[in-house]
Amino acid sequence: VRLANLRAGELDMLERLAATDMTSAEGDDSLVVEKATSLGYQGMTINVGNGERAENPLGQSNLVRQALSLSIDRAALNQVVFEGAFAPGNQPYSPTSPWYNADFPVPERDVDAAKALLAEAGHGDGISIEVQVANNPVQTQVMQVIQAMAAEAGIEITLAAKEFATLLADQSAGDYTASQVGWSGRVDPDGNIHQFMTTGGGINDSKYSDPEMDRLLNEARLSTDPAVRKESYDAAIALQQQDMPIVYLYHPVWIWALDDKVQGFTPYPDGMIRLHGVSFAE
Repeated sequence: VRLANLRAGELDMLERLAATDMTSAEGDDSLVVEKATSLGYQGMTINVGNGERAENPLGQSNLVRQALSLSIDRAALNQVVFEGAFAPGNQPYSPTSPWYNADFPVPERDVDAAKALLAEAGHGDGISIEVQVANNPVQTQVMQVIQAMAAEAGIEITLAAKEFATLLADQSAGDYTASQVGWSGRVDPDGNIHQFMTTGGGINDSKYSDPEMDRLLNEARLSTDPAVRKESYDAAIALQQQDMPIVYLYHPVWIWALDDKVQGFTPYPDGMIRLHGVSFAE
């Protein structure tokens, strides 16, 4: 409806154009489409130590979590659900971020490797897990695609659809096995990782705890030297890729559509609209 109103001249700009409408908007000569990869991410938070529901193969074995990650084709997920508009990811920072650890690129799907990891963990016959997901069409479709992919590696996923506030409450309380949830992102890299990965972190609903991770992230947030911080974050990401209390999936892309008379608009990765320097063409 908003796109129709933009085309009819009733709007000059709309924010958060649906990914499924982007191709149509880009093909319209009367419109301009602007994009910026979000500072945030979407992923699956795994309960590794938050009460009794962590006591299962997924929660107790990093090999099983690695297998789940390898069973997912992130590029295909992006294409199927978002028509290729979003950015596949495997870290708390997008591949375009200076804080991204290039030693761990977005992995290709490898079903055989996933099965081998399950077997190494003692689950060669496969496992069954429950993943809670917000009851909206987009996130449900994300998890349905992952559900089909994981099944081919021997990971049977049952989906528990919940209202978003309930999902977050259950996650905090430890009443979950895994949760498809994301984060809006922060400009400083500390905001995307410290509170999720450190012992006692404010949003560490996994209850993941590792002294080395604590040391690395505490050192990073105390330094004012970007090179020192990058070294610490790179080491923290290497540890995260091994332990995987969060399986990162993709980074949303902010999409704006504007009437072509609008000039001077600059897209920002925090998604905020800043109108400084914006004007209408004469």
